[in-house]
Amino acid sequence: MHFLSDEPQDTILDATDRPFETAVAAARTCYSSKGIITADDVSKTKRTRELRDRIAESTLLAGHLTTRQHATFVFAMSNLSRAVTWSFLHSHPFYNSEQVSQRYVEVKPGNVVIPNLEGKELELYESTVQAQMTAYQRLNELLAPTVENEFYDLFPARRKRPERWRTTLPKKAYEVARYVLPVATFTYLYHTVSSLTLLRYARLCDYFDSPTEQRMLVEKMIAAVKERDPLFEKELRDTIPLEDTPEYRFFAERQESVPASSARSFVKEFDDRLGGRTSVLIDWSDRSEATVAEAVRAVLGQSQSDLSDADALALLLDPSKNHYFAETLNVSTVSKLSRSLAHAHYTFAKKLSHTADSQDQRHRMVPAARPILRAVYTGEPDTITPTLMRLNDEARDLFDATNALAFENINRLLDMGVSDEDAFYLLPNAYAIRMVESGSLLDLHHKWRSRLCYTAQEEIFHASVDEVKAVKEVHPTIGSYLHAPCWFRAQTPESPYCPEGDRFCGVPVWKLEPDAFKRTL
Repeated sequence: MHFLSDEPQDTILDATDRPFETAVAAARTCYSSKGIITADDVSKTKRTRELRDRIAESTLLAGHLTTRQHATFVFAMSNLSRAVTWSFLHSHPFYNSEQVSQRYVEVKPGNVVIPNLEGKELELYESTVQAQMTAYQRLNELLAPTVENEFYDLFPARRKRPERWRTTLPKKAYEVARYVLPVATFTYLYHTVSSLTLLRYARLCDYFDSPTEQRMLVEKMIAAVKERDPLFEKELRDTIPLEDTPEYRFFAERQESVPASSARSFVKEFDDRLGGRTSVLIDWSDRSEATVAEAVRAVLGQSQSDLSDADALALLLDPSKNHYFAETLNVSTVSKLSRSLAHAHYTFAKKLSHTADSQDQRHRMVPAARPILRAVYTGEPDTITPTLMRLNDEARDLFDATNALAFENINRLLDMGVSDEDAFYLLPNAYAIRMVESGSLLDLHHKWRSRLCYTAQEEIFHASVDEVKAVKEVHPTIGSYLHAPCWFRAQTPESPYCPEGDRFCGVPVWKLEPDAFKRTL
């Protein structure tokens, strides 16, 4: 038995019927003089089936893998921890997920991973979870009046119709109270991957930070696909054992020589670099503005004498000239002009809570080097405190005490011999994740355009403010065009400027510069 709680579950809701033969048919089409080759074509005779198997094996061994992306599988998943979705399912760019939100849905007691522990270890684990769940419920109560005060300060007229906001305001408390929940908390989601991604899952599921849960989940995914297409078995390769990964060998070789204080040294060095900010710019190309302008001229066939750098950047970045930025479909990735943004690149060191980073990592085209938890765990409380929590002393005291208890009991479990995999399920959502994150201006522009909204997740909002201010310092022309979504709409014929309707933050952000951005809710 892997867990005392319910095991991860997944069901295929929709899928390509014949993933194995679809991949071979796509490969054969590349060299076909007779048009499209279909899955039926590669399986209709003994000869074509033998050819099918040879092509599949040879392309897999040679690493010609794009044909495996044509087949896709839509899974409905449940009984997964927030830990495994952060560390495994959402740690790469080649997937799509729609996950239940802890910001807007109240978490019910009892929905957590319980590892296969016994005796005092199990008792300590369960009592810690109970304390975290109880604190979450109490924080929802304590924060309610603080939320109301802040909300009606922003919208005084709305006090006249409080019944209209009765279902809205509790969600503001959920968003903050969730920071005390353990990452063991269950989630459920739609998760869509290609055949290629599923093969990669199978190859590297035995990996930090939650190999047991990952292995169980992937085994169920593979079993569901093989039930639909037994030929998929031919594509599978043995899982790389955890002990054979370079990360594991690094720790194994240094287990005796690297003291636990190394994590504390890393944390101090990283935080000193942040200097109290959420995100700091650590690398960029000095000539980004000139390079992006050159890219614009290459698209439009203009010489520098006909289109200056400033005019080229304005044509690309000024929303009054480039209306693509008012599009909700983010068509910039398709536009030849807008793809000029891909030639500027920025790298940041940043720190977010586990729960905020779980949202931040969904910006899959802005990847980050995120930590292996065992490498950065100091044994001391290491958390992020939301702004609203700091406005309520009783809530803050409960928050701090509950998190301190979680770290104390994680340490006790580790001393009892419980694996870090199992003990770390008790880490609170507030646990600090330090990372290095990079992206092109094309992808960062889209991210900042959405996350500078005052309704965006608080920590990601503050990180985005830090980042656009830093970009403006090194590239003032580019930086002058980085702003909140309502600002972009204000430069175009689109109205209203805020597209959020009842979710309007109450602040005319389009009139402010990012330097002046300030929010509580």
